Amino acid sequence: MTTDITTDINTAALLRVSPDAEKFKQLLKSAESFRELMTYYRCAIFEVETKFNVLSEEFSLKNDRNPIETIKTRLKTPQSIVEKMAKKGIPLRFSEIEDNISDIAGIRVICPFQDDIYMLAECFLSQDDITLVEKKDYIKNPKPNGYRSLHLIVTTPIFLTSGKKMMRAEIQLRTIAMDFWASLEHSLRYKKNLPDSLKLSDDLLKCAEDSADLDLRMMSIRRQIDAMKEGSE
Repeated sequence: MTTDITTDINTAALLRVSPDAEKFKQLLKSAESFRELMTYYRCAIFEVETKFNVLSEEFSLKNDRNPIETIKTRLKTPQSIVEKMAKKGIPLRFSEIEDNISDIAGIRVICPFQDDIYMLAECFLSQDDITLVEKKDYIKNPKPNGYRSLHLIVTTPIFLTSGKKMMRAEIQLRTIAMDFWASLEHSLRYKKNLPDSLKLSDDLLKCAEDSADLDLRMMSIRRQIDAMKEGSE
């Protein structure tokens, strides 16, 4: 039986959707499967976050600075999953989730400097239980609105009583400036329901370009400081 995801998510709604006892049992079972899948994605978040925390500890131990400023995580909400599937034209069925939505488990790593991002991504991807599925470099190729970030879709193992299961996760690596701009842009444009005007878009793009320039200047200053330290040793 194929079940609509929107009925999977809200168990209370199932009573209204299906008065038939057998069909209701199937819907409840599908809702349980959905909750189980979300648990697996939570475990994937734990696994990836732990890997970055281990790298952070090592960098703190061996170096005079840490390329990881902050690690943030989020699990995509059922509503966001439904909206994304509808937007992409994916049938709203539970069976379609795992194969078609790659960013349900999300990990965002904030770095002080732009070159930290690429170094950290290389360290993470070199781990033998991580497989890169897709890479989108919005730093070298920013989105038209000015958005910058390095996106990695990876598979990571989670370990269950039944054995190992590979799960997908999306990792976003940004500088502090990139994260500042992206967070405020999202808040201004979407949460405040502002009209999508050309003037607003131009202003936000200019702010993105200014923050990118600031990133490059700060990285240049850090390199000058590093060079002076090496020269004095």
